[in-house]
Amino acid sequence: MKRSDLVIIGAGPAGMAAATTAAEHGLSVTLLDEQSRPGGQIYRDVDRAVEKRGGILGPDFGHGRTLTRALRESAVEHVTGAVVWSIEDGFRISYTKGGRAAQVAADRILLATGALERPMPVPGWTLPGVMTAGAAQILLKQSGVIARRAVLVGSGPLLYLIAAQMVRAGTPPLALVETQSRADLRRAARHAGGALRGWPYLAKGLKLMAEIARARVPRFTGATDIAIEGAGRAETVSFRSGGKSRRLVCDTVLLHHGVVPNTQAARSIGVAHRWNATQAAFSPVVDRWGITGVEGVYIAGDGAGIGGAEVAEVAGRLASLQIAAEAGRLSEAERDRLAAPLFRKKARDMAIRPFLDAAFPPATEALLPEDKTIICRCEEVTAGDIRRYAQMGSLGPNQTKAFGRPGMGPCQGRYCGLTVTAILSEANGQTPDETGYFRIRPPLKPVTLGELAAMETPQQDAAE
Repeated sequence: MKRSDLVIIGAGPAGMAAATTAAEHGLSVTLLDEQSRPGGQIYRDVDRAVEKRGGILGPDFGHGRTLTRALRESAVEHVTGAVVWSIEDGFRISYTKGGRAAQVAADRILLATGALERPMPVPGWTLPGVMTAGAAQILLKQSGVIARRAVLVGSGPLLYLIAAQMVRAGTPPLALVETQSRADLRRAARHAGGALRGWPYLAKGLKLMAEIARARVPRFTGATDIAIEGAGRAETVSFRSGGKSRRLVCDTVLLHHGVVPNTQAARSIGVAHRWNATQAAFSPVVDRWGITGVEGVYIAGDGAGIGGAEVAEVAGRLASLQIAAEAGRLSEAERDRLAAPLFRKKARDMAIRPFLDAAFPPATEALLPEDKTIICRCEEVTAGDIRRYAQMGSLGPNQTKAFGRPGMGPCQGRYCGLTVTAILSEANGQTPDETGYFRIRPPLKPVTLGELAAMETPQQDAAE
């Protein structure tokens, strides 16, 4: 079995930056990623997409090429199409690639698994024609496919970015239905100092909003009672805004109300997590270098807490500097010298985060959906089912599996876990930390018996 000084899982901005930094300091690095090309979700397929659609996607997206170029020129072993499904004691990582299983061992592991788009369960969200805004952006980046006659629903800066990209592509959205209210903006005002420190981000946001306004895309804020309706597919979005009931006819609905850390791999190896009330999600407990409470395990990027692409890149470099120092490839003094400007940049880039979190909170009615709304799409479990399980004595998500199988489908709770925790917490009068989250065990992703049977021998692994 091949062994590396460091195995990194995920080739987004954090993973790519960490891999090249570690390799520069003499560590042998294996980078495992599910995609066929590096970039992660933020810089997905950046090398090809910039050439074809750079004008639509914008200059920030193009920055990803500096990371992919550095990765190609490094000594990093980048394994593409690798779906990691188990991390065992002794840091033996099992993954599948090309229909067969393989393994790699590591002295240390860096999880750079990024974020997941927060699910937005509202009535009708399971209808054909409804997808996340992030999924629509993936179609645009990889294939140049743009949703037509689309309504964007939710809150957060990503809605403005996607709307502006659709405008540039000549297919503007029909409308933005936004759940944030004036009260949210007033609450965010107390973080104005940090917002001003992060003025470049504010300037970008205002520029996006100006693009949307010039295209005369209607915006409805403070939206409540959102429902998607249609006979067999999404046909209309109904909601209340400005004291009026409204209904928009459309072909596609793009939902988004924030992103949350992807914690599945970290939880599977016992990394402690705590509830982040500001971001309404669980985050792993890490120090400023990305060190966790599990020896030899580090986390960098949005998987350690939402900060965005530039913060993720910096966090990846910081983690690798610490790993290199621990491995004896770098003195602590040199580590600190190299890290000082990175910590300053991270502080500047994170200064605006409290303002954004307060100004664009997740929609309350989607955090605690009405009873009839399906929250676990894999097993078709409703919010009302979870509340009934609480009345029957279920105190935590793991108990609910025995009652009705939420979290036991192919996604293993990635998209219903936070909603299950929120509903149980409210029903039982507990905090999210007291309620807890699904217990995550391997396989982290579905793996077939055929893939296991075709597992490469250690000699074959070494030959690769």
